[in-house]
Amino acid sequence: MNKIIPVQKNDYIDVVFEDLTHDGAGVAKVDGYPLFVSNGLPGERAKVKVIKTGKGYGIGRLMELYEKSPYRVDIAGSDSHMYGGCQLEHISYEGQLKYKENQVRQVLTRIGKLKDVKVHPILGMAEPWHYRNKAQVPVGEKDGKLIAGFFKPRSHEIVDTNESLIQLPEINEAVQAVKEICNELGIAAYQEETHKGVLRHIMARFGKQTGELMVVIITRTADISQKNKLVEAIRARLPKVKSIVHNVNSKRTNVILGEKTTVLWGNEVIYDYIGDVKFAISALSFYQVNPVQTKVLYDKALEYADLSGEENVIDAYCGIGTISLFLAQKAKKVFGVEIVPEAIEDAKRNAAINEILNAEFAVGEAEVVIPKWYKEGNTADVLVVDPPRKGCDEALLQTIIEMKPKKVVYVSCNPATLARDLRVLEDGGYKTVEVQPVDMFPQTTHVEVIAKIELR
Repeated sequence: MNKIIPVQKNDYIDVVFEDLTHDGAGVAKVDGYPLFVSNGLPGERAKVKVIKTGKGYGIGRLMELYEKSPYRVDIAGSDSHMYGGCQLEHISYEGQLKYKENQVRQVLTRIGKLKDVKVHPILGMAEPWHYRNKAQVPVGEKDGKLIAGFFKPRSHEIVDTNESLIQLPEINEAVQAVKEICNELGIAAYQEETHKGVLRHIMARFGKQTGELMVVIITRTADISQKNKLVEAIRARLPKVKSIVHNVNSKRTNVILGEKTTVLWGNEVIYDYIGDVKFAISALSFYQVNPVQTKVLYDKALEYADLSGEENVIDAYCGIGTISLFLAQKAKKVFGVEIVPEAIEDAKRNAAINEILNAEFAVGEAEVVIPKWYKEGNTADVLVVDPPRKGCDEALLQTIIEMKPKKVVYVSCNPATLARDLRVLEDGGYKTVEVQPVDMFPQTTHVEVIAKIELR
């Protein structure tokens, strides 16, 4: 029998918000039927307009607040909440940390069925603003002038933005300068509808420890008019720039970077440090966007691995070798595997830069390479995984259970898939000892989690 939905589209109702969804919307219930409402906070009483109903839940719009949460902060005049990726900007930082820590506890219990795991208080930032070291900003045109900023939700309309509250000041300055220079030189914006025009995106990367800046100009065409003037003007406006790169993406696609990259001026890479480890960062490199909290996260990974110098370590999903090289400082040998060939080239280069000789890297899928290593007799004392949002592949989890490393350190950007994978490892003979949430992305709904897992 179909359950009757207790509200209809365009109804106005009074609600009390009980919780937040994983993407930061308030959750209210009407006779057990959940309504998700952007900008609602737990404990708040409000008037809501129902704008959509479905079988499992409805969507509402906040019309009036009768009672505010003590964690609500005023964001009048800010566009970041709507367009800049700051979904939690309207919550005090104390409230954000509480929400994220609670989210981790809930999924471990609900999805992982893990009731007795020690979850430590979340590690937040002293300064939870202006932390991102990379931006890739779409460019458009309005009233004959270039605009650059964020897409409006569920659209390709660009909101011109002078400053992002979560980007480093050097990144904001670089994007604005390049936009203004291209405008002065008459470089036309790419038009998505007609697949004409030139400038698609402006990318900037900054080494927080080294003070080195990279600017990447992404265009539809292989040629940029007045290329030399563009380079001269960028160098004059941005004295910290060490690398100016041109990337060509001639396809009709939402993918930002194309396949052809050339250096217009300066170096192919900039450098940055996480702790004592130096990293070369190219236009295409994957590198953590919050270096301050990355250090916090990797220190915790090292603590959980508890290395004495005698262990062989496997780092699945190793990227450019960031965690691998941290671990190599304390391990006998580290083997890293990653599906992206360019990332493995970066990892090898980073090992060489740091004169780290006890780290080896292989290209391939972790779920294919690691079982192959195991069949060849190569095992690990400690296995570290840092998978994408979808979590670990089933074949990799089964190999871990068969290989029986004494410890597994699981770094996750998605608490729900972490909880699911922990359940599989628990059923396969492992115990989740402790879990540490780390706030890598303040003002957003994302939370990073690291779990220490031991063979029973």
